[in-house]
Amino acid sequence: MDDGAALTLRPAAVVMDLDRLGMMQPSRLSFMRTLVRRMVREAWRITEVCFALDDEGYGEAIYCLEAGPETYHFVVFSKPLEDALRNDRVISNQWDLTMALVRGQLSDDQLDQLRRNVPLQEAGRMDENVLVLSRANRSARSFAEVVARLATGQQPDVERLKVAGYLCRTTAVYGSGKFGMAGWHVVKTSCRSFRTPFSGEMFTCYMLRHFSCRQVEHIARRQSPGTAVTIAPEIERYIGIGNATGLGMAPFLIRHPVLISHWMIQREIALARILNQTDCDAPKRYALQSMLRRVVQHLQETTVTADYQTSRNQILIAACLALIAKLSRRAFCAGLTSGGWKVLLSFVEDHYGPAAEELVQVLLFELYPHLVDPLEESMAAEERLDLDSGMTLVELLVLLETHYDWALNIDFDDPNHHALFWYRSEEKMEPRLGDRACDAGAEREMPLLIALGVRQCFDAMQRFLADNPDSLVVDFLIAHPDQLATVRRVQTMCALPYGDIRGNLSDRNLEPMHLLRAKLSFFGVGKFDPKSKLWVRNTMFQGAPIIADLSQDLNPDHWYFPTAPVL
Repeated sequence: MDDGAALTLRPAAVVMDLDRLGMMQPSRLSFMRTLVRRMVREAWRITEVCFALDDEGYGEAIYCLEAGPETYHFVVFSKPLEDALRNDRVISNQWDLTMALVRGQLSDDQLDQLRRNVPLQEAGRMDENVLVLSRANRSARSFAEVVARLATGQQPDVERLKVAGYLCRTTAVYGSGKFGMAGWHVVKTSCRSFRTPFSGEMFTCYMLRHFSCRQVEHIARRQSPGTAVTIAPEIERYIGIGNATGLGMAPFLIRHPVLISHWMIQREIALARILNQTDCDAPKRYALQSMLRRVVQHLQETTVTADYQTSRNQILIAACLALIAKLSRRAFCAGLTSGGWKVLLSFVEDHYGPAAEELVQVLLFELYPHLVDPLEESMAAEERLDLDSGMTLVELLVLLETHYDWALNIDFDDPNHHALFWYRSEEKMEPRLGDRACDAGAEREMPLLIALGVRQCFDAMQRFLADNPDSLVVDFLIAHPDQLATVRRVQTMCALPYGDIRGNLSDRNLEPMHLLRAKLSFFGVGKFDPKSKLWVRNTMFQGAPIIADLSQDLNPDHWYFPTAPVL
């Protein structure tokens, strides 16, 4: 297998453009997809240890995961919650469900500690045996309705599930050492099953999905033992987990440039490998047409509230239909046979735009699993920014001019280019965007403006070089210690060009949703439904294999762009 150095990768100016990042789609390398593949490949065994719920579905449940030689437990607590107290904000302190993923065997003492602390979430005390902490609320649209239908012997209404394809919606999923839990260094070395980024968090959401289905079935049986039915497997697969995400996710992309670079470069290596293939034969073209039809149906079954997102989905549907027709034309296919997939992607971008191109790229991934899937093991990275203090300052200046020209081209003297600031709300405990012209709090600005930092560092270097032309980086930093973070970032990221987002996060016309979509695409979420420019609802694991499927000989990847079952 090749390495990235032997391939022609797309330039960072294209890949890391903020607008294009907002067009990213889930792929075979998304964390939900890689988790499900591992679960099937390694024959993970999940068994119910305890299911102690009352007539209303309140109580606790415990599931044991046996993944090779490793054992884990998923523990979930269900408590009554008044409708008026149910909301998705980080500042909430009561939820329908709270849960934890725990490594190893579960003793009575450990379970008692979890009972006391997991329902408290951030206010509780965890230990290094806990890998993930999460909470969720029932869907106001789906939960009670599905219970009622099951109780009367009916299956859930698939048409309704197209609108809200989940029973519960997670409002936070915590891992990586927060609140006393096991740190990432412990997880990646001691928990082989969850050694890739966010796999423990994704498994927790997968188990929440399973529990939510068992919970509604249980309540239905208690309501009407004589008529209640269980959820049909084909419908259960279509039920996912809801998620609400706001600006809290955005700072991660800025604060972890090394990790983001690793994520992006694996996608780019996968794409480059595929573009080197010359087998654009009829079977692969037919498969691509079939996938495009699937995308069309998926988008037609996706309900969103924002007009601009509806418009984007309609434009993408039109592009898919046009490309399906093109792939049936002999002359067009002859060009693909001679020119390969590069010809196709170039045509798609020229005629249908970059959003369609990003979509077709991830569909091509499905045609070459042997070229893509091995890259999932390279998604982890140590977040470390190194300093070369012995570099000449002139060399550093050249690096800035070469690799950060996009930042230096921004005119921060224009008030519209320096209009917004990021801060953390003490009341809401979440990142927020403020307007410098009218909002207080700019003095508490979060250090997320990489482009502005580069501009300020560059200007300071030029002034310093005027008097010290032969100086080293160390000389500059002694005089300007406030520039240390920027210098370390620049020196490190020049070798990792896919780590810095090429956009101005203080621009008045900033679209924060682009940041959220980029990260969520790596998670693998679907049904992207922006509720404003600042937060979005989406669906996780819709269409994925259910626990009963894991022991079967099945394709663990046939759930991309899920479509409603036909009963």
